[in-house]
Amino acid sequence: MVVDRASGKIEHSQFSELPSFLRPDDLLVLNNTKVLPARLFGRKADTGARIEVLLLTEQKTHVWEALVRPARRLRPGSRIVFEEGTLEAVVEEGTSPEKRILAFTVRGDFLESLGRVGHIPLPPYIRRPSAEWESVDRERYQTVYARTARSVAAPTAGLHFTRGLLQKLNFCEVTLHVGYGTFKPVTVEEVEAHQMDAEFFTIEESSAKQIQEQIEANRRVIAVGTTATRTLEHVAQRAGRIDSQSGWTNLYIYPGFQFRAIGGLITNFHLPGSTLLLLVSAFAGRELVRRAYEEAVAERYRFYSYGDAMLIL
Repeated sequence: MVVDRASGKIEHSQFSELPSFLRPDDLLVLNNTKVLPARLFGRKADTGARIEVLLLTEQKTHVWEALVRPARRLRPGSRIVFEEGTLEAVVEEGTSPEKRILAFTVRGDFLESLGRVGHIPLPPYIRRPSAEWESVDRERYQTVYARTARSVAAPTAGLHFTRGLLQKLNFCEVTLHVGYGTFKPVTVEEVEAHQMDAEFFTIEESSAKQIQEQIEANRRVIAVGTTATRTLEHVAQRAGRIDSQSGWTNLYIYPGFQFRAIGGLITNFHLPGSTLLLLVSAFAGRELVRRAYEEAVAERYRFYSYGDAMLIL
């Protein structure tokens, strides 16, 4: 779907036709994070009780905050042994009723071990009939330009790109490691009261220079996904320009937000009550987004992570 903010026009096309809707001097900004096989199944060393772990944020080398189930069984000092016995973790402390700080010990390289025993953490609304889907999702739940494995969810707007299509486009890359909070719905009565979880981002010097020059020349910057959007707008809001930096952002974008960096957005169709849909509504306007979603339902578009795309200009 192609949505024009100025005219309110809505068109239908194929993603392979993306270049025909762009100007020759448009710059796309991609989030090159990679999904970590962050879902682990292990057993409590002393009792053999089954434990499920979802890695969230690396606090320091081999020390992670994680979502664990059942959490009540895991007190400081508890030891978890994972599949194949090449990976173990000790609970250091609890940070919430469901979260623990885990210190891992590993024989060999941590990411290699994680690659052998970990599973791709698909969104909660995706149910797989069997383990045979694991190899499929390991390939498909990654963008073709993914680089650094630290995310627990894919920047799904980028799943539509092929290497061949990228060759026809002008683009640069930033990094934002997508956290579990991307699935957290807005449950408060006042939208403004919702709290975003912080996520780590990086903008390298070459990309920062390219993006800032684009803005200064009044050419469009088109963010591929809400994560790229939040990265750029965080830096633009704080620094007044796009410069090279790394850090944490919990920027929350909802209607009324004043965009300073992006002039276009590629995104999927999102869940009702999500911060992702609020961001899209802030950029395109609530009424236009409502109309676009009604048309998407009528045209039988696919929604959510493996769904169809929307280009907003």
